[in-house]
Amino acid sequence: MKARRVTWLAVLATLWLAGCAGMQSHHETASQMQAAGQQGDFKTALTRLDERHASPEARQALLYNLEKGELLRLDGQIEQSTEAFMAADAKVREWEEAAKTNPDKLMGQVGAALVSERLKVYEGQDYEKVWLTTRIALNRLGQGRIDEARVDIKRTHEREAVIAEFRSKETQSTVEEAKGRGVQAQGREINGYPVELLDDPEVLALQNGYQNALSHYLAGFVYESLNEPGLAAPGYRKAIELRPGAPALEEGLRGLDERTGFTWKRKQRMTDVLFVVEAGVAPARVPRAFTLPVPVGTSIRTVSISYPVIDPSRDALLETLQVGERALPLSKVVDLNVMARRALRDEMPGMVMRGFSRAIAKGVMQDQLQKQGGLLGGLIGIVASAATEQADDRMWRMLPGRVYIARAHLPPGEHEIVLHGVSFGKARVDGQYAVVPLRLYDGRPLAGAVGRFGDLPLTEAVALPAVEPAKPAAKPAAKHAARKARANPPAKPAVAKAAAAL
Repeated sequence: MKARRVTWLAVLATLWLAGCAGMQSHHETASQMQAAGQQGDFKTALTRLDERHASPEARQALLYNLEKGELLRLDGQIEQSTEAFMAADAKVREWEEAAKTNPDKLMGQVGAALVSERLKVYEGQDYEKVWLTTRIALNRLGQGRIDEARVDIKRTHEREAVIAEFRSKETQSTVEEAKGRGVQAQGREINGYPVELLDDPEVLALQNGYQNALSHYLAGFVYESLNEPGLAAPGYRKAIELRPGAPALEEGLRGLDERTGFTWKRKQRMTDVLFVVEAGVAPARVPRAFTLPVPVGTSIRTVSISYPVIDPSRDALLETLQVGERALPLSKVVDLNVMARRALRDEMPGMVMRGFSRAIAKGVMQDQLQKQGGLLGGLIGIVASAATEQADDRMWRMLPGRVYIARAHLPPGEHEIVLHGVSFGKARVDGQYAVVPLRLYDGRPLAGAVGRFGDLPLTEAVALPAVEPAKPAAKPAAKHAARKARANPPAKPAVAKAAAAL
């Protein structure tokens, strides 16, 4: 009988571990992709991604298409990149529809609470949802499709509103559920968790974990390019609100009236160029194990719980962009590391609650396994519990780490671009407006397609007053004859006859 119980326990443990095997680490996949990207080999990076997502179902997943779209963009395949992003966007739209019509469905965490956070369907970080429409808009701008980019910009604003409303409901639901379970839903309650990374002043300075200044500044720039200053101004204002103190953002709003005035546009002779400069890579969510004492019956059991940790970026800040002979100051408008930590901070109350629920369920399981299988049963329970307790490390990892902007009026033509001592070659700008995307990927320069919009006015011909043609200059001998003729004019006819008679 005891042997039968041990056999049953072994089967149970195998099922738990099999579930664990299906929860592959995205951190491992992303590390392989980034290693290939550091060599400039984005095709190999795409191959690594496909290898980890072999089934048709896996290739419909949100995160797969987010990573694929970014890798294709880095490889210069803009059309294919947009197709992948649109596949990802379809998944986000499904989430938006559920958030508006059935939010309780999205708040259900039963599967994750019983086994692991990685068993949840990946819905994307909120800032990733916003970045997605911004990425699609940048792709469209690179192809000169500004009207379509305008649609993407509008959807960005609508998406932010859906996220804000849903997160408000979710926070309230989490607090109420945590109280019902007797859980203090704070990261500080996890013994040993580095809460200082989440309470960093730069993290706390963010208004929320999903809006970014680039998306709103880009909205202002697109509306301005389409001669819609009434819509451009709110975009510039929101960008300043999200990232106060950035000179380029403030100048975008301050100079709007002058740049969109009739006189300015009639006299404009140089291209208004926006440089979008990206550097580094997005941060990683690294799982770390923590122990949690759990009451089971009359005893206390120690259960291992895993939560993700995001270390701060150590990359040096960029300050200037050299364009020909000009040094343009760069304004940092987005820090993905800070945004990711803010998103994690907002998630921690729910994670703590679900982790506590898992700990109780696994503590009970360990207790029952030990009672039925003795020491071996207890050991199997501990191994199975630890193996399935893995923090969710899924994130859009091929995004840049930081984004800067610079803006200047440049004469149409080719301009040599150098960033941090690295040459991007020459970029050609013309038209009224242009967007130049640049990415410094582990020291490797990647220049995207330049978007050009509008035509500069033709140079007006200067109207000169009519002037009679100048008479040719007389020769010296001719001048002398003319003076003699003027001194001795020919006599009139009557006088000439009288002189002849004498």
